Amino acid sequence: MRVVIQRVSEASVSIQQQQHACIGKGLLVLLGIEEADTAEDVEWLSKKIISLRIFDDENGVMNLSVKECGGEILLVSQFTLHASTRKGNRPSYIRAARPEKAIPLYEKMIEALSQLLEKPVQTGVFGADMKVSLINDGPVTIWIDSRRRE
Repeated sequence: MRVVIQRVSEASVSIQQQQHACIGKGLLVLLGIEEADTAEDVEWLSKKIISLRIFDDENGVMNLSVKECGGEILLVSQFTLHASTRKGNRPSYIRAARPEKAIPLYEKMIEALSQLLEKPVQTGVFGADMKVSLINDGPVTIWIDSRRRE
């Protein structure tokens, strides 16, 4: 499982020119699921996302988690995070999980993040053509891969 996490002042997802979801201060999380991913990856990654201390405390130091600062989360599925660009110029997405594998894990991630955050997580729609808008705060952008666990 791979995520790109962006600390945002606001973010939203529109589908067919209609706003589907929006958040204020918080995290926009782009989630890529691959065939080898399991519920263990969901558990590890959801805890990591909620615990990341990337919001400023009263001294302007990144020392607070999204939960501690009262932030929100917008979770958007993004199979292109598993693009392979080794050969040629057209990315291959062979490692990205098929919908029958990815959708249940995406739903588990929504549930896990909501439970840990103790409030609902906003989402895109799996497989939809989405337009994502955001104001990256900082900018702060972090990439995490559950296979590397760095």
